[in-house]
Amino acid sequence: MKRFIAVLTVVALFALGSAAVVTADTGPEVIKLPASMGEVTFQHKAHQDRVDDCTTCHHQGVEAGACRSCHDGTTAPKAKDVFHKRCKGCHKENKSGPTKCSGCHVK
Repeated sequence: MKRFIAVLTVVALFALGSAAVVTADTGPEVIKLPASMGEVTFQHKAHQDRVDDCTTCHHQGVEAGACRSCHDGTTAPKAKDVFHKRCKGCHKENKSGPTKCSGCHVK
């Protein structure tokens, strides 16, 4: 019986540890995006705290990878266009966050 409890305890601790690792893998806290108008510092963690579902920003989910993993070279949207539409659109809709160039881009 003691052996059973010991094995059960080890399995439970392993399961809890695995759950903690999966939960903690939410991407970087801050993402720096180089841009011709100046670097954009994106507060990834702060945005995650405001959004319930990752597909709000990552339209195919974070597992999909780069745009070109689904879009071929001729139909892949430009990252600039996607960021401007999605980010500025959300900022305007929620009346929070910058919508002018200098609000995100820092030279």
